[in-house]
Amino acid sequence: MSELKPLSKEAIPAALEKAERYRLLNEPAEAESICLDVLKADPENQQAIITLLLAVTDRFTKGYGVSDTQAKELLGRVKGEYERAYYSGIFAERRAKAKLAQASPGCNFQAHGGFREAMHWFEKAEAIRPPGNDDALLRWNTCARMIAKNKLVPEEEEKIEYPLE
Repeated sequence: MSELKPLSKEAIPAALEKAERYRLLNEPAEAESICLDVLKADPENQQAIITLLLAVTDRFTKGYGVSDTQAKELLGRVKGEYERAYYSGIFAERRAKAKLAQASPGCNFQAHGGFREAMHWFEKAEAIRPPGNDDALLRWNTCARMIAKNKLVPEEEEKIEYPLE
């Protein structure tokens, strides 16, 4: 691989805007690349860490081979108790949605567990949220609706029907 060209610190704000735009255009790989360049120039940049975390988790439902390892490493770098709890909830929610989309035997109870984990993190974030910030409540409600809409139940309540050969 060719040596990567370094990003100047002055270019970081514009680069982060581009990364967010790429995420919104459903191009997480491009956003990820930009965030990696920003983090090379400014390793503790919280906006880049969070945008990179979101770009990685955007890929969960796209069929890419995305492991949880990178997302968990990024969560460990998020500063702030509220932010860490909130984005842990986002991580769990997106993983649950990916499980639900698989539509394979056992995925519904895995999705239920993931949504419940997300709700746990959102409750933790809710308890320490800044005044006027109800984002964690909105995400909690989304998870609760996903469970109800898809009639998800814990593993011990789900009856799995395996296809006959």
